[in-house]
Amino acid sequence: MAVFKPDNVEDLYEMGEVLGSGHFGQVRKVRERSTGTLWAGKFLKIRKSQCSLLGLERSNVEREVMILEAVQHPNIVTLKDVFESRAEVVLILELVCGGELFDFIAEKENLLESEAIEFLKQILEALRFMHGKNVVHFDLKPENIMLSDKSSPQPIIKLIDFGLARRICQGEEFRSTSGTPQYIAPEVINCEPLNASADMCTMCTTINLTSVQSGLDDLNHNQSYNRSIGVITYILLSGLSPFQDETDEETLANILAMKFEFNDRYFSTTSSMAKDFIQKLLVKDPSERMTAEDSLHHPWIKPLTRSQKVKRNRSSINMKSFKKFNARRKWKMSYNMVRMCNRLVRLRLLCKSSDHDPVQRDCESDIEDTESKPASLLRRRLSSSS
Repeated sequence: MAVFKPDNVEDLYEMGEVLGSGHFGQVRKVRERSTGTLWAGKFLKIRKSQCSLLGLERSNVEREVMILEAVQHPNIVTLKDVFESRAEVVLILELVCGGELFDFIAEKENLLESEAIEFLKQILEALRFMHGKNVVHFDLKPENIMLSDKSSPQPIIKLIDFGLARRICQGEEFRSTSGTPQYIAPEVINCEPLNASADMCTMCTTINLTSVQSGLDDLNHNQSYNRSIGVITYILLSGLSPFQDETDEETLANILAMKFEFNDRYFSTTSSMAKDFIQKLLVKDPSERMTAEDSLHHPWIKPLTRSQKVKRNRSSINMKSFKKFNARRKWKMSYNMVRMCNRLVRLRLLCKSSDHDPVQRDCESDIEDTESKPASLLRRRLSSSS
């Protein structure tokens, strides 16, 4: 387990621009003072009491650190160092500055299947390595598939954000009730045990399913979870989400029934091998889905004959539809960010209104911490604790 150093991170790293923000903190570019090397500093706010409305449990950060140490691979972001104060933990990570894979592809005028496969192979190599270590990502989505440097002739994929990842050993059960409706797996809807097959079939983020579960209780509860690569490939080739429907309830029902199709309007330039690859991932029974190892040996990824290789080079992805999908995705990300900011404002007001409530008194720390810059907060906290 990595040592959580009590040192002031500003003494060793110069703070740079903010690269991104999330529910529990932000990522900043930082420069190592001793070498001049650029890194990414992930500043995570730690929940200090049970009634605190903001922040992560320290155990969750410890789990992420432990997993990052266990999965050192060329296609997975590298952890360098960990710093801790009373209010925050800072992870010093490899700086991945090539942007998201989907954004990189959307800038192109055309893309052959054979070119898209080179990116998928890297993702599959990372997953094969992770799953061999009994680690499951559980949050594979376009935002977490990055490029180390998009100007390189052969860009390297980097999987990032292991905040939801879990190490699941044989005989151990893990369940989750969170996920984005159009990406969530049947096992999550049915609250069934999850495993490494989850990374192969769907993509997951966070939404509470309680509001939509009541209308789905009569559906088949004997289904499974392993679809991220399947969904990513489907979107990449067509610019469509395989299970998306008019409402969340309809989308979840499509997932439980594994109801999807290859509409000729969007798959006219797609090879039959690519469709077969997707079909072998988007299946109900996890035991029948391809693993990362199986996927790497599928003829679409690794052609067995010359004719199979030729078919890949003659087929292409639907760039017009894909560009539209990516634009909608980016708009939704911006919309969700605004919603999150509004929610944080409401939480601050709630904490202020509970100033005289002895049970909620500790929540005052949330107001102070959210209004402070991470670096200055670390310096102040360390000074006050010394």
